Amino acid sequence: MAAGWDVTVVPPDETVEAGQPDQAPGETLEAYVQRLARAKAEAVAPIVPTGTIVACDTLGEVHGAVLGKPADAAEARSMLETLSGRRHRVLTGVCVWGRPHGEPRRGVAESLLEMGPLSEEFLEWYLASGMWQGKAGACGFQDERLPLRLVAGSPSNVVGLPLELLHEMLAQVG
Repeated sequence: MAAGWDVTVVPPDETVEAGQPDQAPGETLEAYVQRLARAKAEAVAPIVPTGTIVACDTLGEVHGAVLGKPADAAEARSMLETLSGRRHRVLTGVCVWGRPHGEPRRGVAESLLEMGPLSEEFLEWYLASGMWQGKAGACGFQDERLPLRLVAGSPSNVVGLPLELLHEMLAQVG
């Protein structure tokens, strides 16, 4: 890995992602993404008895609407239309857990982005490309031609692994 870490990817079972609980009444989006990241860490803990688990979950938010990963192209279209011409937040919850004796530590990174206006022609092309699949808010900062501008925060957060926060958290774990 470019950051100099030796990494083994152990994805949680697909049911963990599909079975994510809804945001609890009164729960902030920051607390929610941290809870989702911890659930992923807990799901792989039996497979990783020693070492350090790093788990993340990313959500978008625009005008109070939470944008997770769209289930289909129709939901992706709706999300993209909501984002078109607007600013939105991207939050990534991170859980770092030194195994076997450490306690899970949680953190959250936030970035602010601005989406340029999306034409019908662009929406059709983007949806047909499939690049929206598996991405919070149906879009990826790294996707070509997407009129998305980082206003504040970390670009690595926007793609789902906030490196600055991760460095801090790993230093705390040791």
